[in-house]
Order: sequence, then structure tokens, then C-alpha cells
Amino acid sequence: MVTLTPKKGNLLIAEPTIIGDTSFNRSIILLADHSDEGSIGFILNKPLDYTINDLVPEVEASFKVYNGGPVEQDNLYFIHKIPHLIPNSIEISLGIYWGGDFSNVAELIAKQVINENDIKFFLGYSGWDTNQLENELKSNSWVVTENVYKNQIIEKNYETFWKEKMLEFGDEYSIWSNAPENPNYN
Repeated sequence: MVTLTPKKGNLLIAEPTIIGDTSFNRSIILLADHSDEGSIGFILNKPLDYTINDLVPEVEASFKVYNGGPVEQDNLYFIHKIPHLIPNSIEISLGIYWGGDFSNVAELIAKQVINENDIKFFLGYSGWDTNQLENELKSNSWVVTENVYKNQIIEKNYETFWKEKMLEFGDEYSIWSNAPENPNYN
């Protein structure tokens, strides 16, 4: 599979061969930042058994919280597509933004101005030091693709996302789309 050179806004799709890695097995990651100093991303398709209300009791909403990655899992992060409503947001690309004023987010959720199709919450993030991601790419751990979904990626069905990408890639990837997540279940 030919992959792109990683850049901010791209997707990292875990190769089927990342078996046994509980953080990244069957992961799809949005790269929020990529530079010579390293990379940061958020796993889009690993929901946790928490809602935003479980973590921030004053936010009375049942928005899902996702495992963003193994780094700083005691911190809450978010991406969204409503920068006009959330001050201090940082553009990732293609109408997707990272962070901003959380007190404003809590207020907008309470007023039902924003919903789960506008924002996605994560505990932790995925991070790579200088050249670490490039080394993982050389070892065929990831496929780098364009984010063709643009800001609609926030609404993507996490349950079928990785399988859809395997089918899209075709050839030897198609067989992995129906394989059990844990090969011991086979």
C-alpha cells in the first residue's frame, strides 16, 4: 500500500498487523499536529465507557468520550467544527478545530447549542517524538491517507470505520475486514 507523507489533518490507519497493541489495534487517528519535533493525534474510533458528564459532572450531557491515545490519559481534549462558537480554537485542517475555551463549551452544551455531531471528546492523546512516527511508517505499522471526510469525520460511525477503510484499500486488506479483532476468537 502506498501511503502519503504524514501531515496535519491526515488520517493514520493502523495496519492489520498491529495485533496485541491494545492502544492502536484497529485504530484510526486524526493527526492534529505534525512537525520535525513530533506528532500529536487522536484515536477516533475507540469509545470509552464514559460520558462527558461522568468526567465533568457540571456538564449534564451524555456525549461519548473516546480514548484519544496512551499519553496523558488524565486530561480531557476535544476536536470540533464550530470555531465561531468556541474561542481560542486551533485549526487542524479542513474545518476541524482542536481545543478552545472549555467553559464556553460547557455553557453551549447546557444551552443545547452544540451536539455530538459538532464535537468529540478524548481522554489522552497519541504522541510521537521526533522521527518516531516516520520509523513506525517504515515498519509498516500505519497507512497515511487524506481525510476525505473533512469536518464530517466527527460524525463517522466508529464501530465500522476501520473495517470500511480495510475494504476501501482492497486486495490483501479486504480479508482483514471480517477477521475477529482478537485472533484467539477465531
